[in-house]
Amino acid sequence: MVSVESRYTVLPSKPTPNGKLFSLIEQIKLRTHAPLLYVYKPHPDHDASTFVNTLRHSLSQALTIYYPLAGRLSSIEGGKWELHCNAKGAQLLEANCKDLNLDDLGDFVPTHLVSQLIPNIDYNVLVEDIPLLVVQLTRFPCGGVTIGVALCRCAIDGTASMRFMTTWAKLARKENLDHVEMMPCCDRNKLNSYKVDDSRSHDHSEFRTPPNWLGSLGGRDTNVVVAIVKLTDAQVKKLKHKVNYVNIINTTRASSTSRPYSTFEVVAGYLWKCVSKARYEGKSDQPTRLSTLVNCRNRITPPLPNGYAGNAAFPTVTPTCSFGEIMQKPLGYAIGNVRVALERVTREFVGSALDHIAKEKDMNLVRYNFHYPTSSVHKGPYKGNPNLFVVSWMNFSYKDADFGFGKPLYFGPGFMDAEGKAFVMNKANGDGLIVAISLEASHMDAFKKFFYGDIQEEEFPISKL
Repeated sequence: MVSVESRYTVLPSKPTPNGKLFSLIEQIKLRTHAPLLYVYKPHPDHDASTFVNTLRHSLSQALTIYYPLAGRLSSIEGGKWELHCNAKGAQLLEANCKDLNLDDLGDFVPTHLVSQLIPNIDYNVLVEDIPLLVVQLTRFPCGGVTIGVALCRCAIDGTASMRFMTTWAKLARKENLDHVEMMPCCDRNKLNSYKVDDSRSHDHSEFRTPPNWLGSLGGRDTNVVVAIVKLTDAQVKKLKHKVNYVNIINTTRASSTSRPYSTFEVVAGYLWKCVSKARYEGKSDQPTRLSTLVNCRNRITPPLPNGYAGNAAFPTVTPTCSFGEIMQKPLGYAIGNVRVALERVTREFVGSALDHIAKEKDMNLVRYNFHYPTSSVHKGPYKGNPNLFVVSWMNFSYKDADFGFGKPLYFGPGFMDAEGKAFVMNKANGDGLIVAISLEASHMDAFKKFFYGDIQEEEFPISKL
């Protein structure tokens, strides 16, 4: 059991700009917090009992640089919000887990006790009173520690979050920052300026209601469970080699380009196929789609500043397919449709999406249609989910998350409760990938069987390429 012993409000170490930031893309983000978990084994040269002082001091310095994270959201007309840079500060919690050691947590599957390592946010108060950043340091009897980070999804995306954490870690190690780290771009108008008055030129299906489950649940166990599955580097390479080899000799591809598929495209498509097979209950015509997020910083011209510290992750979706198509066609079909989703995000798409958001009268409609798998999740009882939301965290650098306690033993989501979500991450030892995935309890065993069984069938002799 984890018990919180102390709470600190951490303010910026120096005066910071006091203004209001408004971003169109941040209007479609939920005001909830993304839960990140960093796990550190005992360090022979550092005392875990005094580690909180290092974190408090360095966080105060980091908030001077990333000053919007010390602010608060503020509700404005039309269900929208803006970020008020009022330097109210972040929260830092100090906690203890006296009954278990890190080894008892296994693979750190984000359920049960692991979720207690993430700060608990009270959303029953006014949005203006909720910190954008809350951190929890938890100490274990073995001398190991975890850092649970809750970052408001409206205020920052994954890319900017990783840069913020890198800056904070360097300050904790008392290292000098380079110019880019000292000067993140907090001006949201940089991205707003790409808006064009032409939302009809693109089919923004990512903002429309996703496919619903056909038929009844049939009394199955619909409780959401989470699992971590793993791919070695060799398995990833075999998957990529096979599907890329088939594309070389097959001219009928879902995507128009001939460049090799990326690791994310291949893994996301493979997950989609395995999940569809696990969910299949005899309805081949069951519609399904895969959703993901795309960092637009370098996909627009001119590109956003390298240190853009706001939200620049745009939602995108695959064409709607059927279970039958995903299951019966070669793996390249699912992977090709993932590429179609990624390639949609161009300069023109971004400008059109911003215009679509600006004209939207019901912000909850676009927020919930993308972030939740089906309309039934937030409107009445759960009725099943045929879709999958896959996010890449493969840009995370373990060496950059050293707060003076060494590189983390593990990094990943600290909590997952929505069905049909998956995070793709690098292993700490560099040998392959791990995937944290949430599914109905009735589907998880079948998913694991297909995930590990099909990988053997997908093997292809690299020497033939």
